[in-house]
Amino acid sequence: MEVIDGMLGAIVRFIVSALVLVVVGWLTPGFEVAGFWGAFFAALVIAALGWVASAALGRGASPGGRGFTAFLSAAIVIYLTGWLFPGWIAVTWWGALLAAFVIGLADAVVPTQLR
Repeated sequence: MEVIDGMLGAIVRFIVSALVLVVVGWLTPGFEVAGFWGAFFAALVIAALGWVASAALGRGASPGGRGFTAFLSAAIVIYLTGWLFPGWIAVTWWGALLAAFVIGLADAVVPTQLR
């Protein structure tokens, strides 16, 4: 039962993250998402790249960390996702910076346990 709860929690987090990406796509110039499924798969890639950044550079430099370095690494992860999968996200450098800022605001408002 615990495995099912963990999987369900992960699915809910990715759905919420995808919805955040869709909203960010509406609000942010230079950042476009190819619908919900594009946002969902992009959320998976962003999570994986964020995990790699955290493992390689430490928690303080990961998108889940705090501060300016985390903000820049989040922008780089978003930009790399757009570069690796241009059909899911179309993003410029400025768009990645703005998206990282808006997503950071969403992280401050939505508790991590719900995402």
